[in-house]
Amino acid sequence: MSDSSTLPPARLRPEAELARAALSAPVLARAARLARWAGPDTRVDAGGGLVEEQLPAAAEQLGLSGDDAAAYASEAWRIAVDTGLVEITDEEAGTVTAGEDLALLTGSPQDVLGVWLTALEAVLADASVPDLDDLVDAMAEGGEVDLSSLDWDPDAESEFLDGVLGNLYLLTVGEDGPGDAPVPLPALAASVIVPSDMGEPSNEVLEQVSDAMMRLDDQFRLLEPVGLVEYQPVDEALMADADEEPAAPVDEADVTRYGMVRLTPLGLYGLRARLLDAGFDAPAVGDLADKGADALLDGTAPFPPAAAHAETELWLAGRGPLDAARELLAAARGLDPGAPLRRLRCQQALSLVGAEAEPALREVLDDAELGGLARVWLTEHGARDVPAPPQEMVFWLTIDTVAAQLAAEGNSEELRALVEGLAQQHSGFFDTAWRVEHPATPDVLEAMGRLHPDKKIAKEARKAAFKARSQQGG
Repeated sequence: MSDSSTLPPARLRPEAELARAALSAPVLARAARLARWAGPDTRVDAGGGLVEEQLPAAAEQLGLSGDDAAAYASEAWRIAVDTGLVEITDEEAGTVTAGEDLALLTGSPQDVLGVWLTALEAVLADASVPDLDDLVDAMAEGGEVDLSSLDWDPDAESEFLDGVLGNLYLLTVGEDGPGDAPVPLPALAASVIVPSDMGEPSNEVLEQVSDAMMRLDDQFRLLEPVGLVEYQPVDEALMADADEEPAAPVDEADVTRYGMVRLTPLGLYGLRARLLDAGFDAPAVGDLADKGADALLDGTAPFPPAAAHAETELWLAGRGPLDAARELLAAARGLDPGAPLRRLRCQQALSLVGAEAEPALREVLDDAELGGLARVWLTEHGARDVPAPPQEMVFWLTIDTVAAQLAAEGNSEELRALVEGLAQQHSGFFDTAWRVEHPATPDVLEAMGRLHPDKKIAKEARKAAFKARSQQGG
């Protein structure tokens, strides 16, 4: 995933709703409870952790019991310190006080989410650390961890988890992905292990995917309590010894047994914030609602259709139909390479505007760049006395439309069908098309030659493209 490309836009829940989810996430809720519980008698060790004799009281405060209660209480305390909910006042004496950031949890949604993001970073750092038992085994005589014996590279482990979460983000926001549906853990692991150009994975690669699944199973178990994901862990029976009898009959075809994970709405917010911090262009639907029409048309140019539609609806909601139409039409003008796609987005936006916008469309009927799409809009809205377009305008609009489709979809099946239809409906299409004074004419005709299945027609298109390029001095 390159940080120079624009990611599909995320559809975020309102910040107030996200803040409520953050406050109810077990990791932050426990940390806040301990921060409010701490007092003058609370003591910490040299590392800032609660002294061992106070862990039972902390666990009781959190309503925890059992063998892991002290460990969970210790973790909650560490999150409270890491997020600034608790501050150490005297390291030598080991005394603490409530941190300034504790008040943020009763502040604005942005304040709450800022604290939660800090907690998320702490948990993500933990998720990239090997199992504690492995660390103890790797402890050298001097008390230092021998990383070489762990076969563990902290940077590589963090990069691996970031890659997995990045792919989960893309699957969630992409229109071809599962959206809110959970993703099978094997598929997610394979997305960062199996090369995209590999057909049938080798046994070695499959083993790497299996190892990655086990790592991710541990990591997602840690990430669920902070509210990042909802996770169904790998079935314990799958990790049992081969000669052990399963406790109950199992369905070998049930993919959910191998783990299922989905981003929560809060997790989507959190990963987008991390992507933005890392320099990615990670838009959210609604970012352009208060911007001008030029920002809307350019900004939604790379969006998938449904996201562009949602963004445009929000933009239109804050404007009157007539003013919006005039602003959109003005922003759609231009002969730069991005102009055809800008006009396509303009046409799609205008399809959401009611009949009140008709005067704006009639004002551009004689405009060489906009007159064609204006006639289409007026006809589709049942307007009367719509003048027939001159042939020059028809061909200009045709070239402009194909250029926009090329920019939006590339060599898609829909575009192939459009190309075949144009050549079939217009006798002598290429004899006229190469003369169209549109900057994209040569490229459009070349694309038509590449896409049309009939070799004879494809050859005509390539000849026309050569003529058009020569005419334009190319």
